Amino acid sequence: MFIRFVIHDTDEDSGKRKGLFQASYELREAGALDRYEEERLITILEWFNKHLARPHSLSKSRKPHAKNVAISWFKDSAQEHIAKMFELKTILESHDLGVDVIRTTRPGYVVYEDEFQLTAQPYAETLT
Repeated sequence: MFIRFVIHDTDEDSGKRKGLFQASYELREAGALDRYEEERLITILEWFNKHLARPHSLSKSRKPHAKNVAISWFKDSAQEHIAKMFELKTILESHDLGVDVIRTTRPGYVVYEDEFQLTAQPYAETLT
């Protein structure tokens, strides 16, 4: 099982709903967080920077300017990562951003995978 956390806004590049990392950075840049929330957000994001690799590919195409349409999913075994995502979810929801947790066994065409996550170009029927 694979898990993805999304808000209701759509990402212009992928055409899919935005993930919580993107939404968190946007909320921070907008200056909408109080001091405690910003400190907590920074702590969580720094944790992810240390404990989650950045996918080296977001497209199954090998062309240099291929559109990056792959999206990332957590493996259900990545329990600590998922717990941190629920912390991000709480912060975003306190600012009226609706967050959905999507689960699937068919994330799409895998373009990157590690111990905690995979990145895939979604199948047409994959909820994103």
